[in-house]
Amino acid sequence: GAKDLREKVSAQYLSEIEMAKAQRDYELKKAAYDIEVNTRRAQADLAYQLQVAKTKQQIEEQRVQVQVVERAQQVAVQEQEIARREKELEARVRKPAEAERYKLERLAEAEKSQLIMQAEAEAASVRMRGEAEAFAIGARARAEAEQMAKKAEAFQLYQEAAQLDMLLEKLPQVAEEISGPLTSANKITLVSSGSGTMGAAKVTGEVLDILTRLPESVERLTGVSISQVNHKPLRTA
Repeated sequence: GAKDLREKVSAQYLSEIEMAKAQRDYELKKAAYDIEVNTRRAQADLAYQLQVAKTKQQIEEQRVQVQVVERAQQVAVQEQEIARREKELEARVRKPAEAERYKLERLAEAEKSQLIMQAEAEAASVRMRGEAEAFAIGARARAEAEQMAKKAEAFQLYQEAAQLDMLLEKLPQVAEEISGPLTSANKITLVSSGSGTMGAAKVTGEVLDILTRLPESVERLTGVSISQVNHKPLRTA
């Protein structure tokens, strides 16, 4: 009967209640599980994100470090390049320039020494030429003076010799002038005044008197004074 039905219904209710409890417990446990799962998932996600961020940070740090290292290497390479170019410049420009400067300095010193020696040699040459010219001028002056003296002496001798030669040339003319009247006379008449000599002695005296006037006649004819020429001794060279 009814009891069995009630028991059956009660059992059914109990069963449903148990099922509901079980469902509730399941739901609660499932919710708790889901919460735990979600929490764990969130934690996992957060941890993942943190790990990702950390990894990214590490990667960035490593990248920066790599950049720093690369930059340092670039700086080192640039410094090496600068040093290489400095050495190349030193070898290609500065060393030759220094060598050229040293060469030019040596050449300038050598040229300076050569110019000094040349100037000294020229000065010595000029001095020697001056001394030689002075000696030559002095010798030439002495020779010219001596030559002029000899010329003057020779000219004086020439004048005296010329005068004597002229006298010798004119003497025949003078003798002819003196003897001309005598040779043209046919006879000589001597007139005595009462004193003195007579005859040939008288003629001789007259001739001597004429001869005493010979220098005057010669000077009148030639312009040369016999008395002055005779008083000058002839000089021989």
